[in-house]
Amino acid sequence: MTTSLMQREVREIPEAVARLLDRGGPAIRKAAQAARDRDPAFIATVARGSSDHACSYLKYAAELTLGLPVASIGPSVASIYGAKLKLGGALCLAVSQSGKSPDIVELTRAARAAGALAVAVTNDPASPLALAAEAVLDIHAGPELSVAATKTFVTSAVAGLALIAEWAGDAPLLAAIAALPDRLEAATRADWSPLADVMCEVGSLYTIGRGPSFAISGEAALKFKETCRIHAESYSSAEVLHGPVSIVEDDFPVLAFAAADAAETAVVEIAEAMAGKGARVFVTSGLVRRATALPAVRTNHPLTDPLALIVSFYAMVEAVARARGIDPDTPRHLKKVTETI
Repeated sequence: MTTSLMQREVREIPEAVARLLDRGGPAIRKAAQAARDRDPAFIATVARGSSDHACSYLKYAAELTLGLPVASIGPSVASIYGAKLKLGGALCLAVSQSGKSPDIVELTRAARAAGALAVAVTNDPASPLALAAEAVLDIHAGPELSVAATKTFVTSAVAGLALIAEWAGDAPLLAAIAALPDRLEAATRADWSPLADVMCEVGSLYTIGRGPSFAISGEAALKFKETCRIHAESYSSAEVLHGPVSIVEDDFPVLAFAAADAAETAVVEIAEAMAGKGARVFVTSGLVRRATALPAVRTNHPLTDPLALIVSFYAMVEAVARARGIDPDTPRHLKKVTETI
């Protein structure tokens, strides 16, 4: 069987992360010093699609590590509505693999003009977004030809996490980030075939998570839609029983992302409760009894665990797309770069 571009790019993730940490280290440390010098009161993120899921992940990482509140700002606030936001005390983190979407560029430019420290995370350091920002973190992902973002999602998340770790001077987190390439290599080989076998036949599912893993749940739901044409909805495990659970019936599939963190037990409890209602539940934890445990590569830090989970997920979802007769490299109605105003 021909290897898809998506499969090839998933396998390249460990190497891409190693390259980012090697070549991107000076820029990350420089941006971290600028953040310490500016001492912002909060962080504002600007992104869309997979990049916005990376920002959701970084929101939890920043709040847990730096104690700074993080808010996502809709780019249309600046590009469509022309609102003047009071961002003088903020660090504005704009994430876009292409760096070309006019709305993201416009809000980043406006944030910088308002006095924010504007940091761009992008795969193109010569892009309009990079030119609009004060500091640029090149994610060094290399060419990503498949429409579905995989390498660029992970390297964007790692670049932002490394910025947070350097900013905080968090030695354990920095050590876990440095060890990520080897752990992500192992994650590409995790056997999620029990889930893949089920997903070859279904049309809908829930993905759930909590904290940083909730962001990974959102990215997974997007990829199910994008590459497999499966309707997937992402919920916090704290919210899924407040209404959404009412459509769960026998064998309804649920994928629960659990890292080895303070939320693992809570996620497992909800997953087990849904299994008790007849759902076919898969969980990235060995603590389950009713649900099916998926192998999870652990990374010696709760904030880096979710990155290994999404790599294992990407390898699985690419195989599901092909099994369903879909080319994961060319999702219908989509193109690689989406430019919104």
